[in-house]
Amino acid sequence: MTDLQGGYRPRTERLALKRGTVDFSDDPGVAAIMKLVGDAELPPVAETAGEPFVGITTDGQPVTDLFTLTDEGAPTEQAVHNALGYLGLLTAAQQAIAVLPVDATEWRVWSNAFLTFPEHGLLLQELPRPAREAALSVIEATVSPEGYELLREAMRLNADLGKLVGKYPDTLTEYCYRFTLFGEPSLRQPWGWQLAGHHIDLHAVFIGGQLVLTPTFLGVEFGGEAVFGDHRERAREFMDSLSAPQRDQALLYGSMLSADLPPELSGIVDGRHRAAAGRDNRVLPYVGLAGDRLTPGQRELLLSLTDPYLETLPPEPRAHRRNQIERFLDDTHLGWIGTWDPRAPFYYRVHSPVVLIEYDNHAGIFLDNDEPEPYHVHTIVRTPNGGDYGKDLLRQHYAHQHPHT
Repeated sequence: MTDLQGGYRPRTERLALKRGTVDFSDDPGVAAIMKLVGDAELPPVAETAGEPFVGITTDGQPVTDLFTLTDEGAPTEQAVHNALGYLGLLTAAQQAIAVLPVDATEWRVWSNAFLTFPEHGLLLQELPRPAREAALSVIEATVSPEGYELLREAMRLNADLGKLVGKYPDTLTEYCYRFTLFGEPSLRQPWGWQLAGHHIDLHAVFIGGQLVLTPTFLGVEFGGEAVFGDHRERAREFMDSLSAPQRDQALLYGSMLSADLPPELSGIVDGRHRAAAGRDNRVLPYVGLAGDRLTPGQRELLLSLTDPYLETLPPEPRAHRRNQIERFLDDTHLGWIGTWDPRAPFYYRVHSPVVLIEYDNHAGIFLDNDEPEPYHVHTIVRTPNGGDYGKDLLRQHYAHQHPHT
């Protein structure tokens, strides 16, 4: 097979994909998907979305009193203005699809892979350009300039991937992403939005001047060394600072090869991720090297490692989030899978009571690498112990509004 630009080579199999969803009427394409997935577990997205929300925990019981309602200077006013402008460009029929109740279970119905469950929201590529740009303006008003550029670069690379493989013209595109508003855009009452599709799943919840931006999934199938270079380099800097005994504590597995890993860490769907789609209530004990075993310089490097994952937040909420993470640095754990070769693929997890970060290099879905490569990157950021989707803050908000109910 002839190498394409950058040495990437597409898979020859044609998968059953249409508008970002699995086309179950395409029997050969579905068979190709099942062959590619193999024995890997499919994310239980629809099955778990209706379960009572607990959040990521270490033992099934959320740690309490971690999150506080406070004005963190979120750009709520501009986001509300842009959201109302977006709705004003939609027809009544579109508005009925575009907005769901703020407590809808669809918050939890998302996947980095292609949908095997009913879709919700409006597909950006099917909107007239003014409405699509208005939808994007809601996102742009919510996140930082750096975060917006990262998001848009991932969207553009999705289209470039389509050109590279020469297939899926209605799926591997720049705008094959579903945008949903939850609740009525408001300066005081909770509301938010979700952007969901291939390699992009963002959830933004506003509660007055407070913003929660987790779960967040961002990735690319090629070009990841550049797009996520800072995420990679800061991890290497931290690992290079460790002594041999510290590395031994951090190391979970010394290889990324599927044959060297247990089945739950080698599937082509989730890879090494433990907190991806459908895992909102996952029980995930701490593993790896704890922050209280680090020198002051190493602690700074560990905190710095989290910075690229906070850049999606606008400046004031980002500063609050960083301070929150720093307060729990002693109880922050880092686990590593892979070798120490800076050119090789690897996985790492940063996990504390208030943040869960996962970086993973992945095998190919549309490209033909059957083992993880550095150019295919998946990243996840979550807020454990009930913090995802702003759930704990929402509980506090409604308890304050209705203290006797």
